[in-house]
Parts: sequence; C-alpha cells; structure tokens
Amino acid sequence: MDLAELKRFDEEYHLSTYGRLPVQFVRGRGTRLWDDSGKEYVDFLSGLGVVNVGHCHPKVSEAAAAQLAKLAHVSNLFYTEPQARLAERLSRLAGDGRLFFANSGAEANEGAIKLARRYSKTAFDPDRVGIVTAYRSFHGRTMKTLAATGQRDKQEPFDPMPPGFTHVPLNDLKALSAAITSETCAVMLEVIQGEGGVFPCGEDYLRAVRALCDERGLLLILDEVQTGVGRTGAMFAFEHYGLKPDILTLAKALANGLPVGAVVARGDVAGAFKPGDHGSTFGGGPVVCSAALAVLDVLASERLIERAAETGEYFRRRLEGLAGTKESLVEVRGAGLMLALQMGPGGAKKIAADALRDGFVINAIGEDILRFLPPLTIGREEIDSLIEFLDKAIE
Repeated sequence: MDLAELKRFDEEYHLSTYGRLPVQFVRGRGTRLWDDSGKEYVDFLSGLGVVNVGHCHPKVSEAAAAQLAKLAHVSNLFYTEPQARLAERLSRLAGDGRLFFANSGAEANEGAIKLARRYSKTAFDPDRVGIVTAYRSFHGRTMKTLAATGQRDKQEPFDPMPPGFTHVPLNDLKALSAAITSETCAVMLEVIQGEGGVFPCGEDYLRAVRALCDERGLLLILDEVQTGVGRTGAMFAFEHYGLKPDILTLAKALANGLPVGAVVARGDVAGAFKPGDHGSTFGGGPVVCSAALAVLDVLASERLIERAAETGEYFRRRLEGLAGTKESLVEVRGAGLMLALQMGPGGAKKIAADALRDGFVINAIGEDILRFLPPLTIGREEIDSLIEFLDKAIE
C-alpha cells in the first residue's frame, strides 16, 4: 500500500485525531528507520520515547515471540510467571513497592489517581480527594488524566472537566503550599515535563515537595511515563533527586513498543486497593511482560542507562555549543537523552519537517521547542550529523 492510498484510508476510516507526517515507515533496527521507498532515517524520537533499547532489539523480539507462541492471554483471573517476575524486578528497582499493570501511561496515571483517593478516603477522610498538579503537565487523555493535565487548550473541547484537580506553576513551592487544603490527598508531578516542553523539576524544589508532602500527610505521585526506564541516565528520574515517591507511574519504554503501563506503590498505600477496586483485562499480559523483562536485561547487559548519561552529556554540550552561535536559540533543557532546544518565537515545526526531509526524525512542541528522545543506543557520530543539520537549518 503506497502513501497516497494510506492517506485515503486514513481520511475515510480513522477518526481525525492525528496530524500525521507524510512518511510511511516500514522497518526499524537500532537507531534507524526506513520508509516504503527504502530511504533511511536516524531516529531522534524513539516513537515518542518508547524504543529506548532501539528498534526491534533481537532479545526483546525473541522474548515476545517465544511467549506469544506459548501463551498470549488468560486474563488477570489467573497467575502468570512473566507478570510475577516483572513485578518483582520493578519493585526491587524502584526501592520496594507493589505493582499494578495497565496498558498505557494514561491508564497507569488513572490507576494512581484512583489509588491515592482510595487510600486517603480510607486512612483520613472521605472528602480528602483533591490532587495538586502543575501547569504545562501532561498526564493522559482519559477524562481524569486530562483534568490532571495542566494544559487548558487540551481540556477545553471536553468540558466540563471532572472536579478535584488544582494546577500551580512548576518549581513554585509557595504556590504549591498555598494550593493544599484539608481536602487535598496528593501532589502529582512529572519529574521532567515531557509534552509540556521538557521542563525539569528543580532539585531543591522536588526535595522540598517531598518534605511538604510528608509534613502535610500527602502522597507524592511521580509520573515517569516518559522519564522512566533509563531515559534520563538513571533507571528512574527521581533517583537524581535522592528521594522516593509514594506512587510511581511507568509506561512508554517499559516493553520497547508493546503496550504496557505500571503503577508502583509503597506497601501501605498499595494495600488500599482490594479485589474488585481496580482492574484490566489486558494489563500485564504474558507477552508484554516477557518483552519488558528482556528490556530490563538489555538495559543492564549493554549498560544503556550509563550510556544515556554519558551520551546525553555529549549531546547537551553539542546543543549548547550550537546555541552559543545562534541568536534565535534560547536554552537547552533536560537530562540524559531527554533534551529540548528552546527557540525564539516560531520556526520549530518547519525545522522538524526539514529534518525529516533530510533523514532525521525529531519533534517540535509548538512553534518554539525542538525535542530529542533518541534510543539510548544513539552514537556520537549520529549526534554530530544532526548538529550539522541543525547548524544549517537554524538561522
């Protein structure tokens, strides 16, 4: 099926929820993608931060295929070994906790919201259900996670939003403290805001939020759907801050392209859920859990988390060097291999389109931010090639 026919199918049979770019990708391997004409691209987006160990990593593909040939699905009415092993691995990596598996980041965040409210209603007060989140945040597209999201333009078409969420500026502890009331049960933050433009929590700020939650008896929910699984040069971005959340959410890179989400909650909080309180038909199925276990093995055996830190620092230095030569570039933000280039007003979408034309997959957030989320296997030569393109493309 050629691109013209795909476009026709898209217009006739799909809901118009995506503004797709005019490329049909047919194959991927490592850091590379190929379209239907055979043209090769260097991927600096990883399917929106998903294929952290690279496209079609053989160990992940083999693990998923082997499990698919043996048992694909039985539902969560029964025990399966891959799910049990993955829960144990993630619990250890996160520093203890109990797991719930879902199919996406939005589902994981929805589960975290439900768990926080269930815990608080039981442990404190039935009216203690409010959650404070940040402006520019993005937590998902279900109605509750959309209400948690701090982007009014995404909410407005679907008003009225479910109640119970208050938004404050990121890195403003005074505003956060003022927003907490007797009806607040949790604070929910992305360690680095991804879809909002790659804005990190300040180190002192996030530590102070942890202390504030402890002081006020609130839960700290950290949304690591995009930052987790090695992206920032640590298994979880909260490790950079020397603290732990009460509830952690994961998705995207966990199974390297297969749909999975996870909620990790400390023991007493996790105990608030009883059988029947929450569930998922497909969440934590044996195929995706087998793939996720392989991802964790590859991250360790190939030292990809350490590589993300080292290569990410090199990438940052190259971007900062570029920014130093261009008046239109304002700053570089992020950590590890989750980076953004802030531009002056306008131009980001055109640069992303020109990059695609020249064989680089990058992402524009609005008209003034370029975002880079390459596989953790990206090399310095590939980064140098992108910098050479950006140097020519940016005035």
